[in-house]
Amino acid sequence: MTDSARQVASTRPRTTPNSLAALRPHWRVTFAAFLGWFLDAFDQTSLLLTLPDIARDFGCTLSAMGTVILVQSFGRAIGNTSWGWLADRYGRRLAFMIGVVWFGIFSGLSGLATGLKMMIIVQFMFGIGFGGEWTASAALLMESVPAGSRAMASALMMAGYEIGFLAAAGVQAVILPHYSWRLLFFIGIAPALLALFIRWGVDESPVWRKNQHNRAQQAHKERPPRPAFKLDAAAIQAILLMSVLEFQKAAIYSFYPTILRSVHHFSPALVFWPIGCFCIGSLIGKLACGWLAGRYGDLKVMLGTIAVVMLLIYPFLSATNYTLLLASALIMGMAASGIFALVPHYLAKRFPSETRSFGMGLGYAIGSIGQGLAGQLIPLLGRGPALPGSAQGFVWGSSVIVAGIAMAEPRHLPGEHMETDPT
Repeated sequence: MTDSARQVASTRPRTTPNSLAALRPHWRVTFAAFLGWFLDAFDQTSLLLTLPDIARDFGCTLSAMGTVILVQSFGRAIGNTSWGWLADRYGRRLAFMIGVVWFGIFSGLSGLATGLKMMIIVQFMFGIGFGGEWTASAALLMESVPAGSRAMASALMMAGYEIGFLAAAGVQAVILPHYSWRLLFFIGIAPALLALFIRWGVDESPVWRKNQHNRAQQAHKERPPRPAFKLDAAAIQAILLMSVLEFQKAAIYSFYPTILRSVHHFSPALVFWPIGCFCIGSLIGKLACGWLAGRYGDLKVMLGTIAVVMLLIYPFLSATNYTLLLASALIMGMAASGIFALVPHYLAKRFPSETRSFGMGLGYAIGSIGQGLAGQLIPLLGRGPALPGSAQGFVWGSSVIVAGIAMAEPRHLPGEHMETDPT
């Protein structure tokens, strides 16, 4: 086979006749990954939804609260990489359980923060568990489901974020008019219960088990070398794409609730409807993107979603007509969040099994810092009514860069075929 033929074979989408039906025997690990990301989202977006309330209680500016988002991103970066190493060394399931308990505890402690400095420290610790949970669960899911269903499993897992965001928006609409913002964070302790389901309902990754078995067999003959992480073309592409994609994501939605409340002057109840449209669109978009990626490949779906984001970011943030605001929120959710349906599948293909969790975590870690930088730069360059314009400019610029990185496809993807895939 020629090099060009190999490249075509490695990038051609592989599907099953019904990728969703093929996931049924793997519903426990799929549900656990989905629920972990749902709970992660509820806890993280509780911060985004209450930024004005926390700033008022702490007597600080919105830019100061942007520092909380930035520091949380540093914690996520540490969690992504350290949990990636932990999952590669001791198993995906154990790392998943620890991450879930960790971020649940520190979400609850956020509700006890008495000032900005304490919130920064607690959210830094929360970020470690937030990043670690994703890293372990994404690797566990991608290695547990059939090859032809990985794009759909990736979409189902990532859809948990929007449902968690929607749930948090609904809860804040009820709580904030009558109770303190702290109650939202106390509810975030609930994820610790997911650890029980993981412990008794989810099996370890068969790919990780097989590699551990092979290393044990090899150890009887000679001492096997420790797997070394390789920063090859596929890894570099993954890291670069995630750093800019997370920046774009933060520019789109990190200050969206604040813009609705501070610029459009919506009440917490009115904020729920555009956020609800965004989340419903996100759920539809993620499932659609997962299905489309299985048929046409990641790249075409990515470029399509980026084009829609660039066209709709202005009405999404600045439309004065309420109906147009809701419609743009629905479609923006389909595109801006739909692209994230591909992320676990996209990253898993770019790292070999021996270092997959660490590599996926590293990609998301650098991305987390990109998200944190957006949280700092957007309010700094767009104060008050200028906040939507600042976000729009950063979205347009980062979208062009994401498209360019996505088109720079490497010739070889180390994780395209996993050890348990049929030959």
